[in-house]
Amino acid sequence: MSIPSHILEQLNSQADLISIIGRHTTLKRAGGEFKGCCPFHGEKSPSFYVNPQKNIYHCFGCSVGGNAISFLRDYENLTFIEAVNELSKQTGIEVPKDEQKNVSYQRRASKPVKPSKSATPPSASSISNNASNKTASEQPPISTDENNHHSQDLPVDIPYGADYDVGRFNSPYDNDHNFDNFGYDNNQNLSPAWDTDNDAGLADPQADQDGNLYDLLEQIATFYQQSLSTHPHAMHYFTARGVTPSIIETFGLGYAPFGWQHLEHQFPQDIEGLKALGLVRQSESGRDYDLLRDRVIFPIRDNQGRTIGFGGRALDDEVKPKYINSSDSPVFHKQHVLYGYYESRQQRADSWLVVEGYMDVIALYQAGIYGAVASMGTAINESQIARLLTMNPTLTLSFDGDSAGQKAAWRTLEVALPVLGDDKELRFLSLPSEHDPDTFIKANGLDAMREQIAHAMPLSQYIFAYLSERHNLSLAEGKAKLMSQVRALTTSLPKGSSFRYLLNNDIYQKLGGKRSQNTEAKDALLNFDGDMTISQQLQLCFLFQPRMLIDDPIESIWRQAGIDRLNIPAHIMQRASADTLRPLAWQDLQDTALFDVVSTIQRCLSHLPNDANAAAHFVLSNLNPDHQPMLSRNWGAFYKALTTRNVLSLDDLVEELVSQLLERTMKKRMQELIKNPDHIKQAIVNMQTQHLSNWLRAKRAEQATQMASSQI
Repeated sequence: MSIPSHILEQLNSQADLISIIGRHTTLKRAGGEFKGCCPFHGEKSPSFYVNPQKNIYHCFGCSVGGNAISFLRDYENLTFIEAVNELSKQTGIEVPKDEQKNVSYQRRASKPVKPSKSATPPSASSISNNASNKTASEQPPISTDENNHHSQDLPVDIPYGADYDVGRFNSPYDNDHNFDNFGYDNNQNLSPAWDTDNDAGLADPQADQDGNLYDLLEQIATFYQQSLSTHPHAMHYFTARGVTPSIIETFGLGYAPFGWQHLEHQFPQDIEGLKALGLVRQSESGRDYDLLRDRVIFPIRDNQGRTIGFGGRALDDEVKPKYINSSDSPVFHKQHVLYGYYESRQQRADSWLVVEGYMDVIALYQAGIYGAVASMGTAINESQIARLLTMNPTLTLSFDGDSAGQKAAWRTLEVALPVLGDDKELRFLSLPSEHDPDTFIKANGLDAMREQIAHAMPLSQYIFAYLSERHNLSLAEGKAKLMSQVRALTTSLPKGSSFRYLLNNDIYQKLGGKRSQNTEAKDALLNFDGDMTISQQLQLCFLFQPRMLIDDPIESIWRQAGIDRLNIPAHIMQRASADTLRPLAWQDLQDTALFDVVSTIQRCLSHLPNDANAAAHFVLSNLNPDHQPMLSRNWGAFYKALTTRNVLSLDDLVEELVSQLLERTMKKRMQELIKNPDHIKQAIVNMQTQHLSNWLRAKRAEQATQMASSQI
């Protein structure tokens, strides 16, 4: 059985070598590598090293070394075919059973198509008229995006073989750019101006020789990169999004120009290779056309840094689909590739973050956050998650806060459970709904983004938060349904997982009611910082549970205490000012820091993400800078203290803290009225204070009774 060399390369590249060798010896991280005692010879001092970037191992004691296939063959005594099949199962890469195409293709000796040298290019109307005379079968092809399951409507057809770019004449850029700006020469020769060595009269000396798909992909990548530099409107897309020239070079960003056959014109001897890569398609009428046209290009690289495919993004947001990825080919299997993985490994990334888009990866990398990766338009799969968890036992997932993003996050959670051993951790980062990592880091800066990642929600909390929004937990039936889903989820965890029992028990405890929540919250607050003022405690509570301000706590207490229904004598009412009769407001507490937190939350309520930690940082970023230091300094420890105790609700604690502030404020009012007598106002404030005191006394007596009964 002959296995193509590129399949063997992919198997060795995608294999989880750390996990394979880790079954036989303990490996510990040592810088960018892992080291341990050699499994091939007995030793007490570790001299066996595994390089996860190159996916190879070497022992400096006995000189043994190799890759995943050689380890399975030499240590586990598998035959070559058995080792290949084992890696095929682990990685999902299919090993061809029959003779199939490999990375080689036959180059053809064909001259590039030269457009006619007319004095002026044809007008859009003449081309359109020409196209309108064609039969239906001769109309242009429809490009189907295999990755996004959308179709892309093409504009009017052009005479087959002509190099006139119809898209240019109807382009929104026509008024701003001439031919020179688009990279064409002044003689209307529509071959790229940068390709000065292209001579249609000379035969390619390498024609009729085998071509290599990897080599062809690198040449195409270079073509796209140079095309970007000669098309200002395409370059503007990246510069407008803040991408620097060095990052453009690092990621090899480019541009696929207008035109149906620009790749065929540039690589006329490589048509077979272009079709094998899926970059040139054939319409129903038998005409060839380029898959990627007028799109900025993101080269996709494998673990060795070789270009294996391309992603194309439309410059106009109205064009659908917005993104197109080149299809699977002999060298590109998108379910095994993560965009940005190679670049992150080059920077020795030690933590990993899964994001949704190419630009998210690039923006984070440019800011100095290495380790961000994105899947190829499909959901990240189990083997990819397992590989990232091998590099670091904690993996963070960042998805948009909209319903589609949350569904994607939940699907990823389900996919990840089978590889979540007790030593692995999955965390979820939910940014404010109007942000993705790219826009958030531009708006809030590097430190804010690092803070968001550091406080991403643990899996256990995410599961409860996600499911509690979908079940009515005020009903026993809702709690039962939630618990049933949790039990079904935990069956997917690895056999013997301790996390399975702990997660079930944790969520069961959370469903046990709110009786102990207030006590737990008080204890957490006291243990956290006993010297904090009531106002500071309340500010942290509002950061943890900002949506309690939807129903203003002061107004709620005013109603519950019956202060809004005082039986005030008519002669006093007639002489009382409206300001005296109104409920207290936050500004009446004369605490600028607390008022800033409350007003900021009320202003931002509709924009807050569901994740408590993300919502808190959103609020913090919008506060007066003078009020940020205390909260920023204490938030992390406060959040950890509450989540460790599984405190979900602070309603009772907040009500108690607000009541204490109201009591203090009412007493201050009375003292001021004694110094500066106003008998009407004094009578009303005295009645308000008495009602508040009576309500608080009854409330505390009820809580004491409940506590005593719970201890019987």
